[in-house]
Amino acid sequence: MIKESSLDNLTPRSSWNAALVLARFELKKILFSTRGMIGLATFALTWCLILWYPIRQASFYLFSPDFKQLLEGVFGAANVGELLSWDVAEMAILWVAALYLFPIFSLFVGADQFASDKARGSFRFLTLRVSRDTLFFGRVTGYLLIQAILLILTLVATLLLVAYRDTALVWAAMGSGVLVFINIMIVLAPFTAMMAILSLHANSARQASIYAVLFLAGSTIANGIISYYLPGLSNILQWLVPGAQLDMMINTKGLSSLAIAAIPLLQAGVLLLLGRSYMARIAL
Repeated sequence: MIKESSLDNLTPRSSWNAALVLARFELKKILFSTRGMIGLATFALTWCLILWYPIRQASFYLFSPDFKQLLEGVFGAANVGELLSWDVAEMAILWVAALYLFPIFSLFVGADQFASDKARGSFRFLTLRVSRDTLFFGRVTGYLLIQAILLILTLVATLLLVAYRDTALVWAAMGSGVLVFINIMIVLAPFTAMMAILSLHANSARQASIYAVLFLAGSTIANGIISYYLPGLSNILQWLVPGAQLDMMINTKGLSSLAIAAIPLLQAGVLLLLGRSYMARIAL
């Protein structure tokens, strides 16, 4: 961490370096602490079960002619056409699972960005050495790196599953995996930024997670009520909530998924600005 005792001595270059140091520190804290290793083991076990049972079993049936015909009959060919055109079945199933599960993981992984520091009273100590902007963006970057590692581990495990079934599909799976990684990380950006704000406000990681669940559930209910009385306004308000575009992304493939990336990127930008503003005004 940068050792200046005054915030005024921080140049833009040193602030950026300090933010990267903070990000690396958060990464090491997860990878090498007992609590972090337990969390990683739990995550790995959960995804091993998901990969070996739902994804592995579904991959045997997803691209069979009869199952394709059933899906098209139930959901319509236009709603599942892109999903059924994936070259590797495991990656198609992983895509759907990751779109919904990783944002849920993000609510809990990112819940402790600032809450523990507030509870321990170490917030003031940190802000004597780096600016609040540096601390805020460094923490957010660190937790995005943590989620990136978790996603990479999931993709590697999926590649091993593909190789177990058919080694000829590995290269195609790697290409799909790169695009899945980029898209999922974009999806996770607004969730991580939202959890940074809630973690600043909450007194504990558990409380921040509860706030996130209440906000997402409440906004969904409110949007449903508004859509009943004011359908036009509902179509606008739904894009203010992280994850509003997930249903649209399911039936996409590869680069076409990036066409929707502007929505979560805009959400992340707005939430980061709100978080920065809240961080500047919060009492230590």
